[in-house]
Amino acid sequence: MWDKPQLLMWFANLLTALAVLLLFYSLVFLGVHSPLFPVKRIKVDGDLAHVTREQLQYVIKNDLKGTFFTLDLDKTRQAFEKLPWVRQVSVRRRWPDRLEVNIEEQHAIARWGSVALLNSYGERFDAASNDQLPVLEGPEGTEKLMVDGYGQLKQALAPIGKHPTHVWLSDRRAWRFELDRQVIVEVGRNEVMDRVTRFAGAWPGSLARLGESQPFAYVDLRYPNGFAVRLPGYKPAPPAKGAKVAPA
Repeated sequence: MWDKPQLLMWFANLLTALAVLLLFYSLVFLGVHSPLFPVKRIKVDGDLAHVTREQLQYVIKNDLKGTFFTLDLDKTRQAFEKLPWVRQVSVRRRWPDRLEVNIEEQHAIARWGSVALLNSYGERFDAASNDQLPVLEGPEGTEKLMVDGYGQLKQALAPIGKHPTHVWLSDRRAWRFELDRQVIVEVGRNEVMDRVTRFAGAWPGSLARLGESQPFAYVDLRYPNGFAVRLPGYKPAPPAKGAKVAPA
């Protein structure tokens, strides 16, 4: 090889190119990790009602590590998303020294039993709230179904100025709700919204007058062409042989 000038020249050029690449890499590495490029400004945006300034400052002080170039955006996003009432976070760099954080806060529309809160997407989250929220209870995994059902109940009852304050869904997917913390309404599994709409249509007339004269606490909608009202102190006689009971 040593008696071949062209090969020696090629080898020398290769070594020179490698040295230049190593030098360039070293300069880039030093520049990226240099304290000359710190994150000097952090801008937090979002309609925040529950997330406090102290919570944000704690995350910034304890979880944001690195320079403008080395800061891990995924880890930064995850750190903010660990805060109560934070649903989703986006993080981006803005040259030369700014970090922009956009926070979407949770909007609680109901309680999931006594263990969690629910947002409008049917997602559970853990946070403390003193707001008077409706309570939803159902089998595990039905949170989204119940949030949607609760919205439909609200819409159906809105014309009569009533609100579902507690909603239950059984393992058999039978619905029941509490009306303004006063009346339990048994809906069942079939034709749920048709039954509730029919109930709302009858409320301003016969049901409202009945409630004024003799308050009741239970209504059963599981009948094909009407519903039953249970009056206080009333004890129904046992059904006659062969009598039909209300379907689910």
